[in-house]
Amino acid sequence: MSGQRLFLIVENPKERMTYTDLFEGMGFLVDAVPEGSDALTHLLSQKPAVVVADDGTPGFSALDFLKQAANSDTRVPKTIILTQDPVMDYAVSLIQHGAMDYLIKPVDPRQLELSVKKSLATSIAPSPVEKEKPVKHKAVQIITKDPRMEKLLKLAIRVADSSASVLIQGESGTGKELIARFLHEKSTRRHQPFIAINCAALPENLLESELFGHEKGAFTGALAKKAGKFELADKGTLFLDEITEMQFHLQSKLLRVLQEKVVDRVGGTQPVDVDVRVIATTNRDAKAAVKNQEFREDLFYRLNTIPLIIPPLRERRRDIQLLSAFFIKKYCRIDARYVKGLTDQALSVLQSHDFPGNVRELENVIHRAVLLADNDKITPADLLMDDGADIPLADDDTGLESAANEDFSPGSLKDMEQKMIFRTLDQTEGNRTHAAKILGISVRTLRNKLNEYKEPL
Repeated sequence: MSGQRLFLIVENPKERMTYTDLFEGMGFLVDAVPEGSDALTHLLSQKPAVVVADDGTPGFSALDFLKQAANSDTRVPKTIILTQDPVMDYAVSLIQHGAMDYLIKPVDPRQLELSVKKSLATSIAPSPVEKEKPVKHKAVQIITKDPRMEKLLKLAIRVADSSASVLIQGESGTGKELIARFLHEKSTRRHQPFIAINCAALPENLLESELFGHEKGAFTGALAKKAGKFELADKGTLFLDEITEMQFHLQSKLLRVLQEKVVDRVGGTQPVDVDVRVIATTNRDAKAAVKNQEFREDLFYRLNTIPLIIPPLRERRRDIQLLSAFFIKKYCRIDARYVKGLTDQALSVLQSHDFPGNVRELENVIHRAVLLADNDKITPADLLMDDGADIPLADDDTGLESAANEDFSPGSLKDMEQKMIFRTLDQTEGNRTHAAKILGISVRTLRNKLNEYKEPL
């Protein structure tokens, strides 16, 4: 890989930087761009070995790029497409036109690294899944002083080294994936892959292929053999998010993997041995799903060998101040801001809020407040909370009068738009696709709006 060129097409600057560091660490010479209008020109001039492209990048169409590359005089590079909004038919079209892989965002860097290595390996000879060198994962930091959470973490440490499956239950936004990564880090599998997949995010056919892999020719568009998530997670941990949303017949196939420790690829004739520790999560009442015949009872008991239930943030209010301080430091570092903390009034507003979106909602609120704060302390007005805490815009009558006079100014319309977008994101727990549908705009427009709000005031 050393000295080979890799062309990275990603709009988001933080993702672009993260991926650039990853690929340079693999030995690639990386050319990274924030938009794709000159993608073909770059391909013809630089002749990269690999292209990694986000199909949401402005000026870039993954399908057009693949078609144009195939019709050009240059060698078509190994191309991996990243997408926020998976569509089965579109994925098949990309594979048919030469894409080596189609990854759903957010993409685990380890998964992306394996995909790049696998795509290059196919140009030499088809081979079994490459056994990768151990990797170091970032330390998982869980902030809490709540007795129930401390008890849960002690239990997680005690069972981390077992091979038993774990079912983590809790409301959306409570940090279920963080606990899953904590379990992985505390186990002897810590230097092996941690592979995550959201069972509710993919169409049925695509989920089966993503989980269990497929053989060449198994279905239209299956132009090469593909290892599934179970094989990629071999010797490590597979994280199955929103497991109760998995289709019923796939639950049967999952149960076989857990019992027999083998995977049947789609279209395959020979089972593949796997050694994987499965950690599953759900934000629903799993027993109720079993009772309603939406989730297999035998699979529930197989996964629920070690049950962990995360309490919602409203039941551990002493963590609000701790988490707020952590998120303030985090986003000051990311967005180059200089906020030192919360005013007493702002903390009181947070402490009295129920946080239906839990820790994820608190993080979004603090991130927004860090961006909007005019001083080194976050005030109630900076929080833009839904329960009326954002009404006082100033501490004196002059400020209130000034705000009243600006009610119908163009600037206020922009503020209202921004406030509406953030509130909708809170309601959808940060899901941009759902938020865009509610707002009646495209995901790309929403992404552009959010990038505008990140600009210094």
